[in-house]
Amino acid sequence: MSRPARLLQLLDLLRRARQPRSGPQLAQTLQISLRTLYRDIATLREQGAAIVGDPGIGYEMRPGFLLPPLMFTADELEALLLGARWARQQADPQLASAAGTAMDRIRSALPLELRIEVDTTGLLVPPVATPDQQPEPWQSSLRQAIRAQHKVVLHYQDQHGVLTHRPVWPFAMAYFERCRVVSAWCELRQDFRHFRADRVLTLHDSGERYPQSRQQLIRRWLQHTGYQVQMG
Repeated sequence: MSRPARLLQLLDLLRRARQPRSGPQLAQTLQISLRTLYRDIATLREQGAAIVGDPGIGYEMRPGFLLPPLMFTADELEALLLGARWARQQADPQLASAAGTAMDRIRSALPLELRIEVDTTGLLVPPVATPDQQPEPWQSSLRQAIRAQHKVVLHYQDQHGVLTHRPVWPFAMAYFERCRVVSAWCELRQDFRHFRADRVLTLHDSGERYPQSRQQLIRRWLQHTGYQVQMG
């Protein structure tokens, strides 16, 4: 976990706590040392967080303290909420849970009038999965491999039922309504290939970083496919 993400999680823990949390409790929850926790608390205090307490006593957020309000337009909030609701329907359980947590965190930092807008929005994402359609168990592993830029080996069954072992360098995953498609460089074909996640039988993350960066692969892939995408 990055330090900014850890600081945000620490703020969230203190904000939700109903009684002071001890340093060891917080450190254990965040999986960091006590020394790191004390440094993080000092950093948050320097940035204006009203954290009271000391080692041996416990820490809590001063009553009435709120995170700095996040100012979004109504359209921006609706876009965020719609995206989070879509992710909760379409993504793997880990990503779906993260989408819900992210929206809860954003909601808690909003001014009252914007929080009401979020709670009463009429934008809905109806379920699209049939009862026998479950998220592929490899989604989370594939996402993590893409993030870490790791080579993986797919035991893959193509549309004709042919089984192959594919060492690939995954760099993107597209979420279509009925399936997820992984874009990767295939060592077997020495070319870019696309694999449906629901045709992956097993997946092994080698833990080995592939030789090119994800950014390089995406640029090559865009040139290869002829897509005209503006890169920010």
